[in-house]
Amino acid sequence: MNGKNRKDIKPGLKVNITQKQDQRTGKLTGGMVKDILTKSPFHSRGIKVRLTTGEVGRVQEIGETGQEAPGQG
Repeated sequence: MNGKNRKDIKPGLKVNITQKQDQRTGKLTGGMVKDILTKSPFHSRGIKVRLTTGEVGRVQEIGETGQEAPGQG
């Protein structure tokens, strides 16, 4: 999953985003999704989200959820 489809992103998901000021360098910021800001189902540069830390950017990479999957652990 690459972060371009809104259906792949849910609150609580661990992601790496690129913030507006880091677009030229490609620097990634890791965190957990609080809010999904993009309304469309797809965005070519990544779905815009707000992290729990308040940082806003477009999802570049998707990790795993912050909660354990059912039947795990």
